[in-house]
Amino acid sequence: MTSSHTPVDTPERVALRAAVSSFAKGHAPGGPQEGDGAAELWAEAGKLGYLGVNLPEEYGGGGGGITELSIVLEELGAAGCPLLMLVVSPAICGTVIARFGTAEQKERWLPGLADGSVIMAFGITEPDAGSNSHRITTTARRDEGGGWILNGRKVFITGVDNADAVLIVGRTEDARTGKLKPCLFIVPRETHGFSHHHIPMELAAAEKQFELVLDDVTLPADALVGDEDAGLLQLFAGLNPERIMTAAFALGMGRYALDKAVDYARTRQVWKEPIGAHQAIAHPLAQAHIELELARLMMAKAAYLYDEGDDAGAGEAANMAKYAAGEAAVKAVDQAVHTLGGNGLTAEYGLVRLITAARVARIAPVSREMILNYVSHQTLGLPKSY
Repeated sequence: MTSSHTPVDTPERVALRAAVSSFAKGHAPGGPQEGDGAAELWAEAGKLGYLGVNLPEEYGGGGGGITELSIVLEELGAAGCPLLMLVVSPAICGTVIARFGTAEQKERWLPGLADGSVIMAFGITEPDAGSNSHRITTTARRDEGGGWILNGRKVFITGVDNADAVLIVGRTEDARTGKLKPCLFIVPRETHGFSHHHIPMELAAAEKQFELVLDDVTLPADALVGDEDAGLLQLFAGLNPERIMTAAFALGMGRYALDKAVDYARTRQVWKEPIGAHQAIAHPLAQAHIELELARLMMAKAAYLYDEGDDAGAGEAANMAKYAAGEAAVKAVDQAVHTLGGNGLTAEYGLVRLITAARVARIAPVSREMILNYVSHQTLGLPKSY
């Protein structure tokens, strides 16, 4: 019942959406992937070129943008088999390296990121920093040989156990001002002094969460991605796609839940007519559909602006898209469970696990309150309170 494409979809994007949807429906077990199933799905999606649609063709990618990658994730989610690492490995890490990496970094990492044979995690969140990136305490300093030494901690870092490397957000001291500025470093997982510890989560997802410890991690000079002085420009080159892809993740989840609820409401009969004939059931589902479609339009706008190189415009739209999609997904999942009643809490329908997963879209990678702060002072020009 959800429309198959958005107004910005070209014929190629419509075909991509249809192909991914068909692929995903042939692999979906009826809920989020678990164990080896997710690894197999990742590998097959990589072979088909779906994981690297946003990366440059000269490095094995599809030559598209975040628009194409968001289509892949949304359709996987709508079929019940989302791959959360799409948000991280090709969208954040692949984009940053493609835009700012050296020729050697691109040659080393992008082909593997494109075909899925290499996975890269992203480490920004810290125990005491929360949403305040200015409080990041992971520091990088030059060693005598011109390399880097990193020290710090990260939390809630996704998929480190399956990652070949982690793109770490650290801070270096500006020689002119003495102030710390953000910089990005590629840290191979087996680097001495780098360790990861599993954080148990009550979240049904194949991807695990980790705490990272960097204890005098020594890196070569070429571990730095991009210009040491570029700072926030490079960081937000990854964070805007992260928000757009989180929106895609949420929308796919919302569509999956809504499809289950509508199918149930069409056939479930308690009195003379199916329960979907009653407005108390039909109207909330219609509202959920409307809100998902509105969020899809904002996501499409954000992806379009980002792919066109409008980083400032994309920043506002990506935050709005993530906000709208998170809210729409939570409401869609809640209404789907409610529509099925007791059946909505059974393993058979695969909806109850989405109650927790949908909540994640409101929290990560940035809370809805911080998005409201952003819109308040960046868009509306209201005084800043933090």
